Amino acid sequence: MNGNDFPAVPLLEHRPYDRIRELYLLQEPMLMAAIRRGNRGEARRLINHVLVHIYSAGEERSDLLKGLLLELVVMISRAAVEAGAVQSEVLGMNFRFLTELANLNDDEDLAAWLRKTLEHVFSTIEKQEDFTPPLLLGKTLDFMRTNLHRDISRDEVARHAGISPSHFSRLLKERTGRSFTELLRQCRVDLACDLLRDPERSLSQIADTCGFCDQSYFTRVFQDVKGTTPKQFRATSRVNGG
Repeated sequence: MNGNDFPAVPLLEHRPYDRIRELYLLQEPMLMAAIRRGNRGEARRLINHVLVHIYSAGEERSDLLKGLLLELVVMISRAAVEAGAVQSEVLGMNFRFLTELANLNDDEDLAAWLRKTLEHVFSTIEKQEDFTPPLLLGKTLDFMRTNLHRDISRDEVARHAGISPSHFSRLLKERTGRSFTELLRQCRVDLACDLLRDPERSLSQIADTCGFCDQSYFTRVFQDVKGTTPKQFRATSRVNGG
């Protein structure tokens, strides 16, 4: 996306804050995704685009800039924690930087402060190479489990998490030891195990709910993962009171 691809924002000359806040809200999802991916260049570009519009607000821009910077820092911090930064370190960073913000009034100083904050956030994320980002992984797993009934792809789940497909695959392999296909299959079988404990559900219903194309494929995958057929698992669960 180049500078001409940004959506147009209506000009409200008497209410510049509303105009620029609208722009900020449009940019926020893209900025969060860039931070999660570790894409410094894209994050810088998006922030600079917001700053340019703030500078166009005229006399009200100093107060406007400070208010939006506070919102940006909260949002950036949330994205940093989802990307793997240690929450306590991010909070400490915020306290230090917000203390600095209170003493700044010049537009250029405020813009420089925001850029410094962004760079520090990226450095904090990059220091945690061995840190498992539980919020990000939890988000992807929740999305997968909620959509097991339909055909979902690795690229779709990665897009939902705001990271590239290759980064997503690498993250899954590093943190779970499994590929996306293996993890998706395990999630489907885990759900099937829960549903098999309900005697009112037929095997074909369970296969469909768990996203298997037919009952025979369901049986084959289930046996491969659990070492027993769905019927045998259901019978054993009844005997054991499960």
